Amino acid sequence: MNRKLSIAMLALLLCSVAFAQDEAAKREAAQQSARSWLAIVDRGDYGTSWQEASSFFQTKISKADWEKALQQVRTPLGAAGSRTLMGSLYQTDVSDAPKGEYVIIQYKVSFASGGPFIETITPMLDKDGKWRVSGYFIKPAQ
Repeated sequence: MNRKLSIAMLALLLCSVAFAQDEAAKREAAQQSARSWLAIVDRGDYGTSWQEASSFFQTKISKADWEKALQQVRTPLGAAGSRTLMGSLYQTDVSDAPKGEYVIIQYKVSFASGGPFIETITPMLDKDGKWRVSGYFIKPAQ
């Protein structure tokens, strides 16, 4: 009986380790996608950032409205300076979004106009199997 219990516990432990490694790999892939997307935004190519965003994102805001929003919010901040990863969290259920795989990432960033600011960027695993940004928010750090 003890042997069966030991085997069951080992199997559970191995599954937990495999899940944690899988989740870590997903968080890393999402973070890489976020860094690439932020580079597009940082250079002021807002139209391309919309095109590279998730299909869900594109259904929530038009390209023209996205460009206008970033012109109003990001452009006045000036060039992005240092950006430090504060953390990331893998989720399968995000409010106001369809069920799926998401990684909520936060960065502390400074801009030419000052700072610091907190950027929250949420890549999702899109229909094409690629991690693409589904949400972006920026606010002054407290």
